[in-house]
Amino acid sequence: MPKVSVIIPFKSGEFFLIDCLESLKAQTFTDYEVLLVLDGYSGNINNTIDKFKDDMTIRVLSTDASGSRANRSAGVAAARNVGIENAGGEFIYFLDADDYIFEDAIAVLLEAAEETNEDMVYGKFHYTYFKRDIFLPVYIEKREAMIAANEAAAEEQGANDGDPDTDSEEEGDDDEGDDDDEEDITELTEEELALREYKRRFKARRKAIRRLITRKKRFRNVSVLHKLFRKSKLDELGLRFDESMTYYCDFPFMAEFLDHEVNVRKRYHAHYIKRKHQDPINNPALSQLQDERRFEQMMAMFNGVIDEIDPEATVRRAVDHQIVLYFTGYFIKKLKRSENDCWREERFDAMRELALRISHANIRREKFWRRRMIRALRNGQQDKCVKLITRRLGWKKFKKLIRGKNVLNKFLYRRKYLKMPISQNTIVFESFLGKNYSDSPKYIYEYLAKNYPDRFNFVWVLDNKTKLPYGGVKVKRFSRKYMQYMATAKYFVFNMRQPTWFKKRKDMVFLETWHGTPLKKLVFDLDEVYSASPLYKKEVYKQSREWDYLIAANEFSSRVFKSCFMFDNPMLEYGYPRNDLLHSPDRDRIAEELREKLNIPKYKKTILYAPTWRDDEYYGKGQYKFELKLDLEAMRKGLGDEYVILLRTHYFIADALDLTGMEGFAFNFSKYDDITDLYLISDIIITDYSSV
Repeated sequence: MPKVSVIIPFKSGEFFLIDCLESLKAQTFTDYEVLLVLDGYSGNINNTIDKFKDDMTIRVLSTDASGSRANRSAGVAAARNVGIENAGGEFIYFLDADDYIFEDAIAVLLEAAEETNEDMVYGKFHYTYFKRDIFLPVYIEKREAMIAANEAAAEEQGANDGDPDTDSEEEGDDDEGDDDDEEDITELTEEELALREYKRRFKARRKAIRRLITRKKRFRNVSVLHKLFRKSKLDELGLRFDESMTYYCDFPFMAEFLDHEVNVRKRYHAHYIKRKHQDPINNPALSQLQDERRFEQMMAMFNGVIDEIDPEATVRRAVDHQIVLYFTGYFIKKLKRSENDCWREERFDAMRELALRISHANIRREKFWRRRMIRALRNGQQDKCVKLITRRLGWKKFKKLIRGKNVLNKFLYRRKYLKMPISQNTIVFESFLGKNYSDSPKYIYEYLAKNYPDRFNFVWVLDNKTKLPYGGVKVKRFSRKYMQYMATAKYFVFNMRQPTWFKKRKDMVFLETWHGTPLKKLVFDLDEVYSASPLYKKEVYKQSREWDYLIAANEFSSRVFKSCFMFDNPMLEYGYPRNDLLHSPDRDRIAEELREKLNIPKYKKTILYAPTWRDDEYYGKGQYKFELKLDLEAMRKGLGDEYVILLRTHYFIADALDLTGMEGFAFNFSKYDDITDLYLISDIIITDYSSV
């Protein structure tokens, strides 16, 4: 029989599951079985798991063995229960299909469990939205660098006598670890040894309650994942998941388990990667699903846990604390802000009934401001609850306001400017986040300014010193004037996304020109976006709902834009306005003037090199690495008599180009406003930049 049974519920997302199984395939410990429990899965799972069958034992189970509920989900609770009932291992390990683990994770947990006969061993969580082969090398490199730095520091102090990767350092808390300091126990009697062991286990369980329940910022973060359970203990306790709970089955399972005198231990050298979903629209994680039943299930879950646990128990303190955190951190804000009256009516009554069940002693342990809110709730003082949260939010907002002018400007945008009337003749233009006077917004502006000079008020978002033709007004991005125009202008012409905080009012019209032909995959056509925020797809979905019109250069772009932006509003397949210059009857004269202005040798041909950024090579959000792949010296020797080269990197590129010694041959125009000018004067273009 296998030593460990790994239980993986699976409903959808094969590309996640492959990463998960790859991490199991790489485990240093191999005496395990995988119980893949299908829950409403409608595909052919053999297509995914066949390549792993030679490396591990995989048993495919289902929450619907009878077939009567084909393609219907019974829920993750039911899937885990099926796994437990069919597990052949001495230990059970819960793993989600969209997550993965370090190669020694199971080995580390199992070693600790067997060493001191534990009922549960838990490890350390990391959170990412990267797939395995992106996250692990970066994390390991940082980890090794940290260890090396700690060792170097220890050597300098002459105190290199410890492992820098201790449990307490990994966790970031001030606990000393689960084991007592070494001491001479040879003189202790059996009774003293038994008492010592009891105290150690009591202390370890108390710490586990604090780490696994009390300290969680949200009750839904309480999880059974990355915990190695002794199956016989689960059977002895009769502990299974509540299948009536679609969303919150982990919390009562962990609370009830830790309420018993179980032996637990932590091992933060065992690492688990919890992977966030980037696409909550098409492929949401369970926590991202929007469902009106959530509140009722949460109330039922908390009440059920309270029914089972003694008010004086240590676990009960943790449960009561999580109820307080939920009310003071989430519910009370809904009470103040939500337009849905249910938060002030039936939900308030349900929340009050739950709060009345919280122990007085546990309320006294809370911070003063939380105690006041809970007491107002228990007394049914809804107005006082709103008054208290208004005061607290106001104080937090005030502290933010004094830290930076952009915070104040956003505050004015929401509270003042959005209440002002819309300016019917004002158009706001923005290109590349206000960095350039360029692209299609530039040419739409110049056409309108030439032909309708007195009809519109033209506002340009620009962070540089560009002198605008035709008398347009310039505003700096995120300035107070910018906020006012964003709140009151009738029309907007952008070539990138608008800010996430932008609120499109009823009479506004938003024209999105975009900035290139989608030859690469974008947004919803991508499985993963490595360097963006985990909320990237959700943000783009919200922003693109505010676009009234989207320009496409051709039928191909129209088709891709509809897919990648999930865009259903009118598509203007008229070509890009920015290309008008390339078709101008005066283009030869304009090109000659541009070459002279840019100091390009008159009788030499031009090569424009315009590389794009790389999604998996970056320093941080919106800051990409770049290494010039051209041998400029060889090019200068071979081509310098006849050619010059113009270099134009993507505006996301953070690295500067060093062209020392290339004067007169290589010209860096990465900061030049309008790349259309460079197209016009180029004889050859080398590019993989879709905007080109």
